[in-house]
Amino acid sequence: MLLPELFGNYAQSQPNKVFTSYNGREWTYHEFYEKAKRVAAYFQSNGYEKGDIIALYSLNTDVFLVCYFGLQLGGFSVMPVNTKLAVPEVEYIFNHSEAKSLIYDIRIENVIDATKYVFHEKLAIGGENQLGKILDDESLHLSPVPLGEHDTSVIMYTSGTTGKPKGVMLTHRNIIAAGEIWSEVMDITENDRMLVSTPLFHCAAAHVFVVPVTYKGGTIIIEETFSTDKTLALLQNAKPTMFFGVPAMYTIMLNLPHIKEIELLTLRLFGYGAAPMPYEILKKLKETFPNIKVQNLYGQTENAPAASSLKDHLALHKIGSVGEPLPQTEIRIVDEYGNSLPAGQVGEIVVKGPQVMKGYLKNEEETARAIKDGWLYSGDLGRFDEDGLLYIVDRKKDMIIRGGENVYPVEVEEVLYQIPELLEAAVVGVPHPVYGEVPKAFAVVKEGKTMTEAQVKDYLATQLAKYKVPLEVEFLNELPRNASGKVLKHTLGPKVDVGV
Repeated sequence: MLLPELFGNYAQSQPNKVFTSYNGREWTYHEFYEKAKRVAAYFQSNGYEKGDIIALYSLNTDVFLVCYFGLQLGGFSVMPVNTKLAVPEVEYIFNHSEAKSLIYDIRIENVIDATKYVFHEKLAIGGENQLGKILDDESLHLSPVPLGEHDTSVIMYTSGTTGKPKGVMLTHRNIIAAGEIWSEVMDITENDRMLVSTPLFHCAAAHVFVVPVTYKGGTIIIEETFSTDKTLALLQNAKPTMFFGVPAMYTIMLNLPHIKEIELLTLRLFGYGAAPMPYEILKKLKETFPNIKVQNLYGQTENAPAASSLKDHLALHKIGSVGEPLPQTEIRIVDEYGNSLPAGQVGEIVVKGPQVMKGYLKNEEETARAIKDGWLYSGDLGRFDEDGLLYIVDRKKDMIIRGGENVYPVEVEEVLYQIPELLEAAVVGVPHPVYGEVPKAFAVVKEGKTMTEAQVKDYLATQLAKYKVPLEVEFLNELPRNASGKVLKHTLGPKVDVGV
């Protein structure tokens, strides 16, 4: 059974149960399902065909999820777009995907207004708008669409080491597999209430939090964005049983002077991932809330994201581990020739399971490089210990993880090289007390030219998402290189030790 069918069953078996709670507005399974069907019916009635790509550009809201589910229900491919990206980045995704239509949030329409891509139509979320009327239009009726498990249901763009985003195609089977797997691993039941504060356009929020809870018929509490005081208020008053945060979020909350006075009576699980969790933060989290279990989650957009998990009883004893392979999932450590390596030896992490992506949109070459004989080559280096637990030894080559957001140095460097006054540049990750690590740029100014740190940052801010802009720019006379001319990045700035 696929997710749209499963949701339809819940709409019949528990129609009056609350599915979403957002800013005081609650929608039951029946109400939500009816609105989702109307979204699908609208696109059907306006000539859109099965498989057409519909872009979704929105902050967290219950309407985001209505569109996310509704478009899949209608056989369309929904494409959530990162709202933190700069205009050129968003425009590239629109052009590459050739999305037919756009559903966007009027609160951030300035980015959409600045893009030049021409959609067949654009529908706005918020205010007095057409989409709002569609959700309430009882005259719209969905025509049943045969959904195949290998049909592309979701497309999510993820940055690559080439600097250009790649469109990860996830099928209906990938999505329901993520629901099956994570609901089992996190012991989710129909009584669970998940507070989602991380962006819904991220694969983790959608497929590790929303889909598994939906799979079991639970409730989703939606917060527009993480805000320390508001998030803590929701944790106390909205009665969630589960919460997920990147390490930076826990660091911020645990540094509040009154944190030990806060009681979280209904919460049973703190999930974390997307970046290494510092031991001291994890230890403080356990000490502050001793009755709440913690669980590390590891995966990539390319596997929906579901690969491994480290449960509570091992959290403080297996520091640096991302746990054991998930159900239905195989993980191997391989050498450069694809041969399996024994415990203790470092190699590339490869993953196989029903959650592994269909491939990259319009990119057969990268798909062939990433998937070989059904195995997803992650690009992450890791090892197994003698207990069968997985450790990530290094991230994808040179990748920086800033508070859960991936930053690829080559992408930033390409923009730096657009600055006429700069001769050369390099970007590395350096430690940060809150975000784990942040990008830092090193630049060489052309002879006879001048450039300030502020000027460099200002230009980068016009071309890149805010989290990709280096916090510091250091000017050098030359970049250190080896005999072959390769920049010796390890001499510029330390990479963060992820704990091995």
